[in-house]
Amino acid sequence: MNKMLLVLAMATLTGSALAHHSAAMFDMSKTVTVTGTVREFQYTNPHSWLQVLVTDSDGKTVEWGFETEGPSTLLRVGIKAKTFQPGDKVTIVGNPMRDGRPAGNWISATKADGTVYNLRPGRPAPDAKSGA
Repeated sequence: MNKMLLVLAMATLTGSALAHHSAAMFDMSKTVTVTGTVREFQYTNPHSWLQVLVTDSDGKTVEWGFETEGPSTLLRVGIKAKTFQPGDKVTIVGNPMRDGRPAGNWISATKADGTVYNLRPGRPAPDAKSGA
């Protein structure tokens, strides 16, 4: 009986952990490319966020949020807490939200000086100039 409860408890906790790390909200079959100005870089666990102010086709400023890995993973690709500062110009490629909100799963970012930060090493970074 105790073993059965232990197995049941572990199965429940495992399901919760997998759901927490789900990317189901992102459309992984599409990419979006936006260029804007960094508002904030939240270099935190378990997920970091890059908030970018983008001017849309109507001239209105829209804040985009791009979710990414935590600091230990970002350090492995050269991204530090001070890599993206408020006011920095950046072009970011990501998988957009399925529901159309201005957010995405961060794939790569290119700073104004041409430095590219590819969060998926081993796979080429999407062309930052290619558009959505």
